[in-house]
Amino acid sequence: MKKLLNSLYVTQPDAYLSLDGENVVISIEQQKAGRIPLHNLQSIVTFGYTGVSPALLGHCAEKNISIVFMKQSGRFLARVTGESRGNVTLRKKQYIVSEDEKQSALLARNFLIGKVYNNKWILERATRDNALRVDVTKMKGISATLSSVIMEIKKCEDLQLLRGWEGHAATCYNRVFDDLILQQKDQFYFKSRSRRPPLDKVNALLSFAYTLLANDTAAALEAVGLDSYVGFLHRDRPGRASLSLDVMEELRGVFADRFVLSMINKKEIQPRDFIVKENQAVLLTDEGRKKFIKAWQQKKQEKITHPFLGEKIEWGLVPHVQALLLARTLRGDLDQYPPFLWK
Repeated sequence: MKKLLNSLYVTQPDAYLSLDGENVVISIEQQKAGRIPLHNLQSIVTFGYTGVSPALLGHCAEKNISIVFMKQSGRFLARVTGESRGNVTLRKKQYIVSEDEKQSALLARNFLIGKVYNNKWILERATRDNALRVDVTKMKGISATLSSVIMEIKKCEDLQLLRGWEGHAATCYNRVFDDLILQQKDQFYFKSRSRRPPLDKVNALLSFAYTLLANDTAAALEAVGLDSYVGFLHRDRPGRASLSLDVMEELRGVFADRFVLSMINKKEIQPRDFIVKENQAVLLTDEGRKKFIKAWQQKKQEKITHPFLGEKIEWGLVPHVQALLLARTLRGDLDQYPPFLWK
């Protein structure tokens, strides 16, 4: 399997990226601020508005290095890639399955089983590790509800009903999410999910983490030859990487949510790392983004044992493994897609 290479994150809003030989050069106010060899990169993610040279765009397209453009808030804008090198037979099967709602539902329910199962075990771990700091009875009650939702999802073959069960599970999980924040409670709290724009610090961190995870997942899907824009649970919508959103459902809680909670509870992110805009949107500062991304990259290097493969891999490789398993399922090599079940 293709090894996980590095991603270059350029957080300075006034950075300009250009090509010099086999290197990407980062310039700020026409002064060189950095130089990175391209052969070490799988993708470049820029939060700037100054731009990228046509020469760098062309060279990255030839080398199959994606360039992702994002707003300073962390909202995804565009992803530029070269010629598709995916297996045409695999993509044709993906499109056929996506057009069939019943077949789509069979895949979608496994994505959701993974999501709800992992959220359940986040709560179970909280009751085990912080029994004196959380309301164990409340947590156990929500965990039991999530178990019952999993049983309903397992026998469901209708996309609309699956979305309903997913929504119910998310509502229950969000009801106790604030209880998982154990430090800096006066500044970091969660009442409900707010997206565009995020209206508090926790939502700002969650949105940013989900954006990074979606980008990593999209890159993994494209690497195995799948079309990240054609999903099964999330239906086609212009400009939306629907399959990326499908596959990352399993990892939202277990990777992104836990990462955000860890940053808050370990005080690695603090109130000074945020700004509030005139429209009440809460965003990370430039320094806050750098801090978050550095920790995110470090988290991706941590080793875990993959529950299906039984092998030790880096966290950052999990989207690539799940993409590969999905491709094998669509080809008929596996009877059904094995979701990532963490415990």
